Amino acid sequence: MRILLLCLLLGLAPVSQADLAAARVNGVEISVTRLERYFAEYLQDQGRAVTSIRSPSLYKRLRDQALDELIDKELLWQEALRRGIVVSDETVAARVGEVEQAFGNPTVFERRLADAGFDRAGYADYTRHEMAAQQVYAQLTAIDEPTEAQVEAFYQANKESMQGMQNQNHEIPVEREQGLAWARAALVGQMQAQARQSVRHRLREGAKVERADD
Repeated sequence: MRILLLCLLLGLAPVSQADLAAARVNGVEISVTRLERYFAEYLQDQGRAVTSIRSPSLYKRLRDQALDELIDKELLWQEALRRGIVVSDETVAARVGEVEQAFGNPTVFERRLADAGFDRAGYADYTRHEMAAQQVYAQLTAIDEPTEAQVEAFYQANKESMQGMQNQNHEIPVEREQGLAWARAALVGQMQAQARQSVRHRLREGAKVERADD
């Protein structure tokens, strides 16, 4: 899990488009400034740098993906408000403290906050939003463990493909117990992916999302 905004604070200078809107989500603005900050973090998570992107089409695609994530985050925050999810001041302070400690110097931390367009209160508010969004996302995407019957059915349906993978890698037959363990892990992953997609669709379905480039 990323430490909130740590990579961003390490190297991002402020931008000058704070009055422009990149998108609006149920009337709530996502500013170009917020998008550019998040885009830098998004690229860093992928091991990329803005200066390394030569293709305009690739740059636009990655930036659009970052904006999509921000829209989803805003929808999750709004859902957290509807559900009455509250992140305590103590929890927020502890998380902000973790980030501050990573810099090793309170003065450096304050300077990085200022460079990124935050004061301490604003960053604490950002952290509260992020933590609440993560909490409601975990609730919405929680799945029940598959039953033994479901695992068995999945195993039987995919036994040949799993056998081929195992033989290719190790040149030994797949034992049934090992195959069932693989089937369970694959089925859980599939169910989790479906849950994430379902939540995203449901939140977007009832939302009014306006993008500046639409």
